[in-house]
Formats: sequence, structure tokens, C-alpha cells
Amino acid sequence: MYQYHCLNPIANVGLDLFDENYKRVEDMKDAQAVLVRSAAMHDLDLPENLYAIARAGAGVNNIPLEKCADAGIVVFNTPGANANGVKELVFAGMLLASRDVIGGINWVLDNKDSETVGKDAEKAKKAFAGCEIAGKKLGVIGLGAIGVKVANAATHLGMEVYGYDPFISVNAAWSLSRNVKHINAVEEIYRECDYITIHVPLLDDTKKMLNEAAFNQMKDGVVVLNFARDLLVDEEAILKAIKAGKVKKYVSDFPNATTAGQEGCIVIPHLGASTEESEDNCAVMAVEEVRDFLENGNIRNSVNFPNCDMGVCEGAGRVAVLHKNIKGMISKYTAVMESNNINISDMTNKSRGDYAYSLMDIDSPVTEAAVNQLKEIEGVLKVRVVK
Repeated sequence: MYQYHCLNPIANVGLDLFDENYKRVEDMKDAQAVLVRSAAMHDLDLPENLYAIARAGAGVNNIPLEKCADAGIVVFNTPGANANGVKELVFAGMLLASRDVIGGINWVLDNKDSETVGKDAEKAKKAFAGCEIAGKKLGVIGLGAIGVKVANAATHLGMEVYGYDPFISVNAAWSLSRNVKHINAVEEIYRECDYITIHVPLLDDTKKMLNEAAFNQMKDGVVVLNFARDLLVDEEAILKAIKAGKVKKYVSDFPNATTAGQEGCIVIPHLGASTEESEDNCAVMAVEEVRDFLENGNIRNSVNFPNCDMGVCEGAGRVAVLHKNIKGMISKYTAVMESNNINISDMTNKSRGDYAYSLMDIDSPVTEAAVNQLKEIEGVLKVRVVK
């Protein structure tokens, strides 16, 4: 029996995938798996028996990744599950920045009690005129699950699309429309594009990547859209760029005191993934990842350990070892199994940065003595008997 805990409400369409071998518990200290959305976990005590944390969403800034890795806790996210919801809001933001729909709606509300509101609107509407996006150039920085969808959809709206991602995955490359111009230097997007949307993860080297130097290279009147993370944009610098006329509009899905209510800023209350479909998709993917890990030892979409898949175990047993990525670990594992007269029928080892993961299928049930010996090996973080 596996036990799981939800730190946030998780859609039932996902939780219903847990079968009779799973039990929901109210206290995290009793759980082998935790499902979370936005709850902050940095100050939480992580129980020793916790094996997995699944984030129902893409961003994992609310989870202490290194702390989890050092404790042998695999952290999953659900990339692509909310991609369509975010993609659609990106286009909503693009249209709101191009046509002063908000200003027009506010004018109607201000004049709603006037008997001549309809007639007056014909005179007033010229103040809210804008431009069409067809024929304009869109630069997409980051061609992951969301970026690819935005780029492809924009081509169907008649936009000329530039895509930039030096680390594009094979799957993303295959999914990218041939009509998207894949460029090798982000500066070309700065120089050429009327609209720029960013879809990269927040890392040390991407923090404030859209900064004063970047804005200075952009076309006058550019529209910048940020539906990824607020810290990807130097927002103090973009306010200066708006006042200088360099940036026409800044559309952000991350309200804060810097941009809220500022001229030229359209700030949305973090609605990118707030659709029923996105929440359902994230919940389903998170539960599927947790089940495959707990039941088979497979890792898919982890953000702190390498992906690893040995399918369903057909042998007598399977042992999973989370460990530091240091030399000689495999030979130590095989020596332990040999000393306990246990034959390894299949084995895989994957690494990611400072951490690694090994799965061993064995021909006979693993003994408690063998498990304890594996745990004593220097560099081993956690040992789990999958079967």
C-alpha cells in the first residue's frame, strides 16, 4: 500500500487514477509521495520515507530541488500539460496589446448610463484604434512545449515567426512548423521583431535576460510578452523603455508592485494555466509519473534526477538506488549483489549533473542484508526495493 499527500487541491480526474493500492493521507510525514501545485515547500521538513514529489505544473521554484536530491527524493513536473492554456493566453495578451480593447471596454463602462452611448461610441472609438497582428514579425525565445505551440499557431495567423532556442529538443524540433525561421542568435529577434514572447526556464543565466541592453537593440514600439517567469525580465528597465517609447506594451502574467497599474503594462493575475483542461492534464500527468516511479522505479520528467525507464519488471525483483554521480558506484553495487548470491539480470545507470540513478533487475528477491549494505556505500542517497 502506497500513501500520498496533496499540499494543494489536485483535480479528481488525476487522483482517480490511483487504484486500491493507494491511500490519501492528511499528514505529509506518512506519505511516500506528495502532489503539489503552488504551495511553498522550502521550509517544510521532508520525511525520511518520502520518495517523490510531483508538481502539477511546469515551474518548480516552490520546491527545494537540491535539498530533495540530497535526500534521495525525486521531483517531477508536468511539462506540456498546460501548454495549450498558456499558448491561448499569450495570443490574448498579444491582441490586447495590439488593439486597445481594455480602454474601449472601460470607456463603455464609464458611459453606460448615457442614452447616447451607442452614438458617442462611434466618435470615441478612434482613441482605441490599434493594429492587426497578421503580417507582423513575432520572435519566440524558447522552443519548449509552450514556445513551439505559440510559434506554430502564429504562422496560421499570418505572422512571420522567428524561433530561438540553442538547446531545442529533438521532439520540439520535429514539432516545429517548417514556416518558423529557426535562428541562431537571439539578437536577430531583438532587431527584427514587432512582438517578442519569452518561454525559457528561470535559471541563473536566464534571470533578467531581457534587460536594458536587450531593449536597446529592439525596434521602437515593440511589444514584449512574458508568460514564463517575471524574473526573466528586468522590469525596472522595461518601465524605462516604455517611457522612452522603445517598448509599446509589456504584457505580463505575473502581478507585482513594480508593474501593476503602470502605464504601458498589461498585467494579468497569473492565469496562464488556469483552465479546467490544464489543471486536469497536469493532475493526470503528475499521478501517472508518481505511479510509474513507485510501482516500476521509472523516472520520467524529473527536474533533479535523470530520466530512466526499464519498463515493467518481469523478474523476481527490482532495486532502485539514488546516488551521487561519482566513479566506481556500479562496481560496488554488483559486488554487494554477488556477495549475497544475487544475480543481476538487467541494469541501467543514468546521471544528471551531480546526481545519478541506478535500476537493477534481479533473479531472486533481494535480502535485507543486501539492502543495508547498499545503503552503507558512500555516496548512496536512498535505496528502494521496487519489487
